[in-house]
Amino acid sequence: MPLSTTPFVGAGSSTLPVIAVTGMAFEARIARGKGVEVVYAARADLLERALSAAVARGCAGIISFGTAGGLAPDLEPGTLIVAEAVEGPFGRLETDPRWTDRLAAALAVGPLAARLRRGLVAAVSAPLVSADAKRMLHRSTGALAVDMESHIAGATAAARGVPFAVCRAIVDPAWRTLPSAATAGLRDDGSTAIAPILRELLRQPSQIGALIQVAADARAARTSLVQMRHALGEAGALRLGG
Repeated sequence: MPLSTTPFVGAGSSTLPVIAVTGMAFEARIARGKGVEVVYAARADLLERALSAAVARGCAGIISFGTAGGLAPDLEPGTLIVAEAVEGPFGRLETDPRWTDRLAAALAVGPLAARLRRGLVAAVSAPLVSADAKRMLHRSTGALAVDMESHIAGATAAARGVPFAVCRAIVDPAWRTLPSAATAGLRDDGSTAIAPILRELLRQPSQIGALIQVAADARAARTSLVQMRHALGEAGALRLGG
């Protein structure tokens, strides 16, 4: 991925926003708020392009925010992950320790505390849909969760010299194999189309039960994301700079 290595000017200014990087439109709607600019796309090149344009306008830091697939077998849908590093296509990318501690502290109070985990997140360039594939990645990396955006966010932050963090909520647990209908409607821009999902269900109606379970998992993850975003905002954990 071609990333600029031009030194970033003004990263310490409190007037600059944090950029939240997500893959899907609903995640972007949750992340957006005062002092937070959001970029999102499901296709990597579109996401890279949007992120590069946002960073060029100035930012105080970059946070990967949204849902993630579970890799550790004990993580239920809705579990919150604050990553200490990302292991993926660009190697190991460390998150900013101070910012990571602030984010975790904001979530380690009240009802969210029981759902919070800290550790390694894996990043991949294509969806990981089978329980076997998730099991293999967990064994090889020890990562708690996996997503498709954190390596892009982390590499951009490293190239620009701004802080990087990851906050994610588990959507599909490690033991769940996703039916093909679950990913059929995802557009490149991160929005969802209903027609491809319906066509997939007509082709294979036996997926309906599994898709209903996926919808329940997604509700749990969305609820956790909303609560996490509120807690981070209330604690001022998304503000960086002097």
